[in-house]
Amino acid sequence: MALMVVKFDLKKRVKLAQTVWFMYWFAVMAGVLVFSMGLFFKIELRKRSELMDNNESHFLPNLLIFMGLITCGINAFGGKICYDSLDPTKFVKWKPMLKTFLVFCMVFNALLLLTALVCFLMRIPLQFTLAEGLRNGMRYYKDTDTPGRCYMKRTLDLMQMEFRCCGNEHYRDWFEVQWVSNRYLDFSAKEVKDRIGSNVDGQYLMDGVPFSCCNPSSPRPCIQYQMTNNTAHYSYDHYTEELNVWKRGCSDALLSYYGGMMNTIGALVVLVTMLEVAVTVGLQYVDSSLSTLANPEDPESESEGWILEKTVKETFTDIIAKMKAMGKGSKVEEGGEAAAAPSS
Repeated sequence: MALMVVKFDLKKRVKLAQTVWFMYWFAVMAGVLVFSMGLFFKIELRKRSELMDNNESHFLPNLLIFMGLITCGINAFGGKICYDSLDPTKFVKWKPMLKTFLVFCMVFNALLLLTALVCFLMRIPLQFTLAEGLRNGMRYYKDTDTPGRCYMKRTLDLMQMEFRCCGNEHYRDWFEVQWVSNRYLDFSAKEVKDRIGSNVDGQYLMDGVPFSCCNPSSPRPCIQYQMTNNTAHYSYDHYTEELNVWKRGCSDALLSYYGGMMNTIGALVVLVTMLEVAVTVGLQYVDSSLSTLANPEDPESESEGWILEKTVKETFTDIIAKMKAMGKGSKVEEGGEAAAAPSS
């Protein structure tokens, strides 16, 4: 027994074809939106590609761009089929390939849902990528004369000002790296010698942060040097004082930004998948209603449409049987080739 049978006359079939045609072109626009979101996401990642530990983070935007293009192509093709279904003479040419196209659509819908799942799950690897990338970026902050790293200072400063953050996980991360270039240090000065000699790596470490960590909303002039030295500033206690630098770490700020973007895109892809399922079901009804005309020579005769020609259990059993038959057929062919080899 067919699943979800619906009876159609000519008027209902025309209305169905027109509705599905409209939905297909709406789905084309949804595909353009997925493509655009993937492109926008890729551009946003490229803006801060120096802070990414690897290129795997571009997998998701590339996938979205690809799926968006495929969505546009599939739905434009499906819309053409629905448009031609209104004319029996034009619909005949699509009939032989329609079953294959519907199967392809179902596989594509599954891939689209998988893409949405990737959007939600990519937050986890992105967290490690950003943390490691920011850690390396902070080490290269001072290398303004080194080819390949000369723009790192500018990238980090702009990022900290834009996202109102400081350091990797905390502003104190800057205390653990040398972020002032050696060319700006007076190595004859006792303070410089003492700071360099105070650590095994021979780095000029200090309790200070770059200017981009300063919060311009603070009423007090920015204290970015000797932040832990209470005697260096008037009426200042770094334990109780409300610091006038950003306290939020940049890895958390960037993860929140990109994570929110991925969640939004993932929700959008889920909605597009639901639309794709709807148009696939609609096309199946168009196909089945035109295949079951009571009188094929009379386009005004009644017909029945369905989602599945048999029940879900029977359809699943048939698919398994066909797969087994294909497997046996391939084994028979291999056996025939093996038997023919010795005789030759």
